[in-house]
Amino acid sequence: MSLAKTLTIAGSDSGGGAGIQADLKTFQELHTFGMSVITALTAQNTLGVHGVYPQSIEAIEAQIDAVLSDIGADAVKTGMLFSAEIITLVSNKLRQYEVSNIVVDPVMIAKGGASLLQEEAVQALKHELLPISTVITPNLPEAAKLLGRAEMKTVDEMKQAAVDLHKLGPTYVVLKGGHLTEGPAVDLLYDGEEFFELKVERIDTKHTHGTGCTFAAAIAAELAKSATIKDATETAKQFITAAISNSLVIGRGIGPTNHAAYRHLGK
Repeated sequence: MSLAKTLTIAGSDSGGGAGIQADLKTFQELHTFGMSVITALTAQNTLGVHGVYPQSIEAIEAQIDAVLSDIGADAVKTGMLFSAEIITLVSNKLRQYEVSNIVVDPVMIAKGGASLLQEEAVQALKHELLPISTVITPNLPEAAKLLGRAEMKTVDEMKQAAVDLHKLGPTYVVLKGGHLTEGPAVDLLYDGEEFFELKVERIDTKHTHGTGCTFAAAIAAELAKSATIKDATETAKQFITAAISNSLVIGRGIGPTNHAAYRHLGK
């Protein structure tokens, strides 16, 4: 039996709701073979991030080489990269191994407000990783940070931001509108010419830990299986909507989404 292969390069979430753990759960649920490169360990639970422990450059490079020199990957998803040095290494390695599908989730801030990306790393992300990415999946605060502007509050402002993000080099931009304060939750897919809106009614739950990681991982899994970007994004939207709708009440804070929920749709 042969499965499409997906690799996540991201931080580990000891609480299991985001990061490497969320990515691997998503890869499995979408019938791909998941692999991982851990960039940082976090001491984390539903109440927040209690510590961040970056891995050495040598350890990260060794993990990437071990996976890509032997198994390879049909898609790579990046998450928490933490530092400019790590971003530079990852960018160089993805070029070296000529990875064709690169999904960049520009993880910057945890749900509880902890910083997951050093300030100087933003420039490295913009100038080294975005130009080689297939698709970038920022939320509105992340997009505002990348563009150096105030956070957008309308769909029209989102569209302008998507155009400007596209100029930084990614082939596609998926801008997540969950932070909009009014109306349905709208995500925008921009391919350099057209906009496609993915719209669902808002779900009344606080348990949304790991949504960004999961959504980007779902896109990566679908691209690994040779889906078009539009189909991949639509499937990812269905996957994350099911996961949020059936989110898990675990711990005393913000609980995780339910990665198994999509499997039960229509059953």
